[in-house]
Amino acid sequence: MLRNGPLALLFNALVIIFILAPLVIVCWVAFTPASTLTLPTTEFSLRWFRAIFEHSNFITSFKNSLWLAFFSATLAVVLAVPAAIAISRYEFRGKQFLNGLFLSPLMIPHLVLGIAMLRFFALIGQTGTFSWLMLGHVIVITPYVMRLVLASLVGFDRSIEDAAISLGAGRARTFVRVTLPMIMPGIAGGWLLAFINSFDELTMSIFITSPSTITLPVRMYTYATESIDPMMAAVSAMVIALTAVAMVLLDRVYGLDRILVGQH
Repeated sequence: MLRNGPLALLFNALVIIFILAPLVIVCWVAFTPASTLTLPTTEFSLRWFRAIFEHSNFITSFKNSLWLAFFSATLAVVLAVPAAIAISRYEFRGKQFLNGLFLSPLMIPHLVLGIAMLRFFALIGQTGTFSWLMLGHVIVITPYVMRLVLASLVGFDRSIEDAAISLGAGRARTFVRVTLPMIMPGIAGGWLLAFINSFDELTMSIFITSPSTITLPVRMYTYATESIDPMMAAVSAMVIALTAVAMVLLDRVYGLDRILVGQH
């Protein structure tokens, strides 16, 4: 069994510190009592967290992002699960094209997608609506669900399904009672990744949001261009905390190790 040497452990520790340091600093700055972006040293304050709730626009944008991410991630699961099952189990004409189509948004810059969608929505007269904004997010986040569901289907023992069918269960019941629970870690992990990516999406959303559908990242971006107070650090700290809670809950329910390897 291979063991990490001191240099490898040091390198891993430095990488972790490099990744976590900006998050820690942002969360630290969020508790400053000052009116500028400074690290609190002798006193901590919830001033900027209270300031968030005094800005109704941020609360509205947070709700927009929350509902948008929820519905987009759910619709992405509805689209990706049957597509992943078809791709992993059957041979048919256009299989590779279908797989590439679902994964192609990973290779296209979101800036390009945003401009293309803005032009398309303008041509059909649907700019600024929540439904079309959700469609844009679904296109971007579906590959995350697709990849994890495909991973959970690798090495899937179909003899269990055959056993259920031989005992009298129909195909629909077999899917709901046997197949779905066995690939649920991949589905749950894909849904969570899709939710987080939709919630955090900025580049594409800038082009296709309207005043009534502005998401939290777009609101934060526009506010940060006009002000340098620490309220953005407080908002970021809350988002980081919500993401961390979601990851902990997912780990408790399914186990992140099972999700990452796509195994039950």
